Amino acid sequence: MSSSGFGVRRPVKEAILRVAEAKPRDSGRKRVRIDIDIMKELGVEPGDVVEIEGKKKTVAIVMPAYPEDMGLDIIRMDGILRRNADVNIGEKVIVRKTSVRTATKVKLAPVSYTMTVDEGFKRYVKKKLQGVPITEGDVVVVPVIGQAVQLQVVDARPKGAVIVSEETIVDVLEKPVAQSRVPKVTYEDIGGLKEVIEKVREMVELPLRHPEIFKRLGIEPPKGILLYGPPGTGKTLLAKAVANEADAYFISINGPEIMSKYYGESEQRLREIFEEAKKNAPSIIFIDEIDAIAPKRDEVVGEVERRVVAQLLALMDGLEARGNVIVIAATNRPNAIDPALRRPGRFDREIEVPLPDKHGRLEILQIHTRHMPLAEDMDLEKLAEMTKGFTGADLAALAREAAMYALRRYLPEIDLDQESIPVEVLEKMVVTMEDFLKALREITPSGLREIQIEVPEVRWSDIGGLEDVKQELREVVEWPLKHPEAFTRMGIRPPRGVLLFGPPGTGKTLLAKAVATESGANFIAVRGPEILSKWVGESERAIREIFAKARQHAPAVVFFDEIDAIAPVRGTDVGTRVTERIVSQLLTEIDGVSDLHDVVVIAATNRPDMVDPALMRPGRLEKMIYVPPPDFSSRLEILRIHTRKVPLAEDVDLAEIARRTEGYTGADIEALVREASLAALREDINAAEVSMRHFEVALKKVKPSVTPQMVEYYKRWLETVKQRQEEVKREAPTITL
Repeated sequence: MSSSGFGVRRPVKEAILRVAEAKPRDSGRKRVRIDIDIMKELGVEPGDVVEIEGKKKTVAIVMPAYPEDMGLDIIRMDGILRRNADVNIGEKVIVRKTSVRTATKVKLAPVSYTMTVDEGFKRYVKKKLQGVPITEGDVVVVPVIGQAVQLQVVDARPKGAVIVSEETIVDVLEKPVAQSRVPKVTYEDIGGLKEVIEKVREMVELPLRHPEIFKRLGIEPPKGILLYGPPGTGKTLLAKAVANEADAYFISINGPEIMSKYYGESEQRLREIFEEAKKNAPSIIFIDEIDAIAPKRDEVVGEVERRVVAQLLALMDGLEARGNVIVIAATNRPNAIDPALRRPGRFDREIEVPLPDKHGRLEILQIHTRHMPLAEDMDLEKLAEMTKGFTGADLAALAREAAMYALRRYLPEIDLDQESIPVEVLEKMVVTMEDFLKALREITPSGLREIQIEVPEVRWSDIGGLEDVKQELREVVEWPLKHPEAFTRMGIRPPRGVLLFGPPGTGKTLLAKAVATESGANFIAVRGPEILSKWVGESERAIREIFAKARQHAPAVVFFDEIDAIAPVRGTDVGTRVTERIVSQLLTEIDGVSDLHDVVVIAATNRPDMVDPALMRPGRLEKMIYVPPPDFSSRLEILRIHTRKVPLAEDVDLAEIARRTEGYTGADIEALVREASLAALREDINAAEVSMRHFEVALKKVKPSVTPQMVEYYKRWLETVKQRQEEVKREAPTITL
C-alpha cells in the first residue's frame, strides 16, 4: 500500500501497514516482519532498521514476512513493540527506513520492581543489547537465567534512533520507572490457541473499541463469554491477555473469595463489582472458577449459592442496562454451572480451550524457552512430538524442571556465599536436550495424574517370539497413531479395540506395556476389579471418567487387565447387577454416540468364554488375538532374554533347555531361570556362574503350566466365536429399496 492512497505501487519512502501479532519465535527480539515487496519499496534489506510510527515512534529490525502473510499488507510486531509504538492489533502504523547512529551512552531502568545492580550485571545487559536498535522511551527485554527482565530506556545519547555497540556506556538504575504501563501478558505469550484467540478478539475487542459498528448494524454486542476446557490449557492467561490488548479496565473475581456467611453480603459484593466496572467502562469482568459461585440451583443445599446465582443472572441480563461491560468466565466443569447462565444475553458464546496439538505444543515450548540459553542439540519439534496430552501449564513446568536440571550441573562452580553470580558463569549456562528428557520423566500430564500409572518401559525386543501377535498389534495401535494419513488415503477407519486372550503367563500384559511404549501414546491401565464399587452408579462413573480422560489426552491406550472380572456375560449376575451396568457403560463408551478418536482399547483375559459377547463385535473389541504358549524358537528367544544378565557356564545348552520346556509359558521360563540361579547359590553362596546341572534341578521343580487340553480349549473357543459371527451375517435380513 502506498502512502499516496492509490492502489498502484511505486517506490516510496514510507508504507502504511496494519498491525498483527508476532509469532512466538520473534517475540522479545525487537524484530518486525513485513512483505518482501514492501521492503524493496522502502529500500531496506533483511536486518536493516526501520522506524515505526503509531501514536509514538519506535525502531526495530526488519525481516521478511512469512509465506502465509505475503500480500496482506501487515506488519507483525510483538506486545513490547506495540507498547513502544502505542498501537493495538488491527490499527495502522507508518513504516519508513531510518538511519541509526552508534549510542555513546544509554541509561536503563527496571519497569516494575527494584533490582540489585552491580558492574557485572551492567556488562551482561550491554552484551545482550549489542546490535539492538533503541530509542528513548522504548522497553527492551533482557533474558536472565530463563526469565525476561523488562528495562525501559530512560536516556539515550545521541537523540533519535541508536544502536548499542562495544563502545557504548550502559548504565542500569536500581529504582523502577514511575508510571510505566507495560503489558504483563500479550497474545505472543499464548501458544497453540490461534483460533480461540481470534474468536475471543472478535467477541471482546470489537465491542469495546468500536461499539459504533454494532449500533450501525442495529444489534446488541455480545455480553458474555464462557471459556471451558481442561485445567492448565490457558483460560485465565487468555483473559489477562485480552484485557491488556483491548486496553480495558480489568476486574478479576476468583470464584470462592466473594462468598460470605453473612446474609446478602455475597450479592452486595457482586453488585459493587459490576457498579465499578460500569463507572470505568469499557471494562472486562473476569470470573475464574465460575462453577464455585454459580452451581446448578436445584443441586445445591446452601441458600447462599442460590442467591448468588440469582444476583448474577440479574446483573448480566436484568432490567438495568449494563453498559460497555463484558463478562468473561472460566471453568473446567461447564456442566456444573446453572443452565440459566448458559443462554444468549448472558454467556452468548461458549468457547472450548482444548489441549494443544503437536503444532500448539511446539509454539508453547518456543514461548517458554525463548529467554532460555538452549544448547545446539535442542530439538523442540521432537519434544513437541513426545509430549502428547500435555497442557500449556504442564509444558511450562517441563521447561522449568529442565532449567533446574541444568542449574544443578553448574552448582559446583557457583559460590552461593557471593552476593551475585559471576557473569562468566551466567554466560556459560546452557540447557540441553538431555535436561529436557530427564525432566520429561518427572512430569506427568496433569489431567492423567489420578488415573495414569507408572509403566515400566517395555520394548518389542524384550518379548521373546510372538512375532505374528506383535505385528497385529502394530497394525491396530501403532499404524493409526503414527500414520493416520495412510488410513485416510485408503478410506478406512482403524480398529477400535483388541482382545488379547490365551493361557496365563503367555505375555498378554507385557504386550500391552510394549504397545504403549513403542507407540508413544498415553497409557491408562485399568485393573478390572478395582473399579467395582458398592455404591450404585460409582463403577459406571469410573468407566466414564477413564474414557473422558482418554479422549482429552489422545492419543491414548486404555488397557483393561482381567476384563472377565468387570464385563462378564450379562444375565448371570443375580445380585446388584453392577457388572451388567458396567458392560452397558463399556459398550456405549467404546462404540456409542461420542466418537473415540485416537483412543485404542486393549483388553486381556484368560477366560474369553466369560466375557460378554456384545463386546466382541466389530466396532468394539473387534480384533481377537490369541496369544499362544511359545514354540521352540520363541522359547529359545525367551531364554536368551532372561539369561542376558545371568553368568552362564560353558556347558549350558539353551537350545536343549528350549527343547525340554514344551508347554512352558514365558512366565514359567522366567521362573525356571530364577530357580536355576537359586540352585547355584544354594550349592555355593559365592558361586560365579550357573551351569547345566543347576538347570536340571530347576526343570524338576518348575513344571509347565499349559496342557494340550488348555490349548485345544482356546482354539475351539475362537472357532466357535467365528462360526457364530458368520451365522449372524448370514441370518441378517437384506433390505431392498
